[in-house]
Amino acid sequence: MKILLINICLRQDVEKILYPVGLSYVASAVHRSRHDLSIIDMDADRIGYGELEDRLRAMDFDAVGFGCIVTGYKIVKELTRIVKKVHPTAWVIVGNSVASSVPETLLQNTAVDIAVIGEGDVTIVDVLDCLDQGGDLQTVDGIYYRDQDQIKKTPPRKIIADIDKIPFPEWELFDVQRYLEMSCKYVSEPYPMEMEKIRAFPVNTARGCAFKCTFCYHVFRNDKYRYRSSSNIIEEISEIQKRYQVNYINFWDELTLLSVRQTEVLMDAILGSGLHFHWTAACRGDLFSMNDLGLLKKMKKAGCVGLGYSLESANRNILKSMNKKLDPNDFVEQAKALKKAGIVSWTSLVLGYPEETEETIRETFELCYQNDIYPSSGFLLPQPGTPIYEYARQHGYIEDEEAYLMDMGDRQDLRVNLTGMSSGNLEKCVNDHLRRIRDKLKLDLSDDQLIKSGKYRAKSIPEGGQTSE
Repeated sequence: MKILLINICLRQDVEKILYPVGLSYVASAVHRSRHDLSIIDMDADRIGYGELEDRLRAMDFDAVGFGCIVTGYKIVKELTRIVKKVHPTAWVIVGNSVASSVPETLLQNTAVDIAVIGEGDVTIVDVLDCLDQGGDLQTVDGIYYRDQDQIKKTPPRKIIADIDKIPFPEWELFDVQRYLEMSCKYVSEPYPMEMEKIRAFPVNTARGCAFKCTFCYHVFRNDKYRYRSSSNIIEEISEIQKRYQVNYINFWDELTLLSVRQTEVLMDAILGSGLHFHWTAACRGDLFSMNDLGLLKKMKKAGCVGLGYSLESANRNILKSMNKKLDPNDFVEQAKALKKAGIVSWTSLVLGYPEETEETIRETFELCYQNDIYPSSGFLLPQPGTPIYEYARQHGYIEDEEAYLMDMGDRQDLRVNLTGMSSGNLEKCVNDHLRRIRDKLKLDLSDDQLIKSGKYRAKSIPEGGQTSE
């Protein structure tokens, strides 16, 4: 069976691109099967809808597959329209959170034929095998599909328990050199070397997250958190270094470092491997303290540039509503310990929970100000499949799901205001505090870039670290 996979471009106006880790696992699974694979990379090649239609007309395929986060629903809708316009009989298969979180809405309102729920590595091949053999889709676990005027679903697919057993992606199915050439633009300050010398690449070490915040949706939300062994991770990094001379690794996970023990094992593996590279990762917001300074210095020696860990809010009532298992004091302790070790802290904020006021906003930004952290800030964007989305629906903020999905986009734009503040006052309050932190840290951000900074920012010279200037 001939299948075309499309790598969607979510932001045509943003210069940076990141190698598509998730899609590469799916593409690799298809490539290893008996099916005939083609790929169009709209992101790397910056292909617009018109050029895409021209390319589709020149190709022969039986099915088209792509994935997208739910905020790109309108892009998925337009792409499926174009596919069906050019090849009306082609099967359209969609995955990622736009499929897992709103499968029925997706199938009812777009030309999508099959929605893959959760992990797609095995499911995509099973779907293609079934279609190729004229089988019954009801025998394929982990999907929703349209059967004439009905939408049907199959039993959930069992997760891949041991993700060490998943083969490494076949990286060169995509234009690796193009992504490497552009990779420095996806790396945040401070740079551990001249920016132009950075050859960064993402590596996935885990699937899912150990926590369930009420605002967060990802395709593994209802699955067990799983992480790869340190030896398996080192083996992959060694391979991509040999092939592509990569010197910077973005550990690309919802949560990379879960425990001190897991972290220590990984650091020992990196240092014992003889490999040399810089890296960043995501960790719990309360994972380290001053008692872990020895481990943090080991992490610095192993190449750690910075860690991202979410504060979201410094107000305890809002943290409770978020179901975020974090004490702000522990967040501060971790920030101080990382600074002492010369490791940069990056954090994100979710602003606009129903309890939000000018005072709670001040409380949150003051904590960032005192710890020299310029936060990646965004307004609460209720996502289908989360408790806060159900709250918004029940209280009348979202009346038409498809209309809401068509209006979704980046969280830096306020789209639904659940607070008692006016939208104008909420936005002004946030920008005023960001301006204050920017001025303290002397960051090169204009007023219209305060919330749309394009990437996490850090203080120029972390204690024990090196300047980015």
